[in-house]
Amino acid sequence: MKILLAEDVRAVAALMAARLQSFGHEVILAENGRVAVELFRSAAPDLILMDITMPEVDGFGAASRIRAIEATQQWAWTPILFLTATDTVENLIAAIEAGGDDFIPKTVPEPVLQAKMKALARIAAMRQQLIRANRQLQELATHDGLTGLYNRRQMDLLLDAAWAEAVRTGQPFGLYMLDIDNFKKFNDRYGHHAGDECLRSVAGAMAGAVHAANRTGLTRGAFPARYGGEEFVVVLPGGHGRGVCAARRDHPWRSTRAGYPTREKFRPWCGDALPGRRVGGSRPRPARADVPRGRSAPLPGQGCRPRPRGAGLREVAGLRPTAERSSGIR
Repeated sequence: MKILLAEDVRAVAALMAARLQSFGHEVILAENGRVAVELFRSAAPDLILMDITMPEVDGFGAASRIRAIEATQQWAWTPILFLTATDTVENLIAAIEAGGDDFIPKTVPEPVLQAKMKALARIAAMRQQLIRANRQLQELATHDGLTGLYNRRQMDLLLDAAWAEAVRTGQPFGLYMLDIDNFKKFNDRYGHHAGDECLRSVAGAMAGAVHAANRTGLTRGAFPARYGGEEFVVVLPGGHGRGVCAARRDHPWRSTRAGYPTREKFRPWCGDALPGRRVGGSRPRPARADVPRGRSAPLPGQGCRPRPRGAGLREVAGLRPTAERSSGIR
């Protein structure tokens, strides 16, 4: 177990560190509360032993700062035990209110200290198992099991956040809607196993292209998701029409064939959503009366157009006038 020991008296720190190391634990020393907070950030200890009275930042202040850091992280909790020379009710109450979990006297007998460390080591091991289990559950809840991309539910949540940010800042964001043409024929000809491999291959090409676009600065924070069946989405927060269209022209998923001798391709349609317009609905209405029914209205400054053949492709139009997006893309 990795233990962070915050103690300003060197003799006491050396003695306590030697006792803990004799039990087989790794000990990191901090001479005051400020250093303890810094080491907590960098070392990620399993347990913190904190003196109360220290220079610069005392133990209660350091514990409060550590709990504030953990509040910004998922499943973060590190046991904090206060070391004190005065075992009083007031100290116990102050320790708990500052974010501590318990306190032990500096003169604790060796067998008691060893027993406490064994119990805390079991808690630390169980906590790591719980974190791993929670991460696995989160992966299952947010990612598509076949392709590894975000699933529809997670896409809706992130798209809502991107839309709210676009409304707040007045910035647009780009949106790809993509599908694989004639995918049913592909399945019928090569079988569902080959169809699954095709979907995984296309998803891999998408993920690689999006990662490259983010890395090169063409997009920022873009992410792909599986919309459903053979349909996919790429959301580009903070994008604009020129960047979206450039990505559409240059990205390799534009003609992905998934390694099979077939003519089926990926056909993307790109749109640039603007704050003040609604995105959603299965039958989008054009924003201008002069746009024919069934075709998307070109958005200002956008050079991309929907492909003329719309088989298997849902189009997204700019709709007026609300900035809210209550139901996502359905």
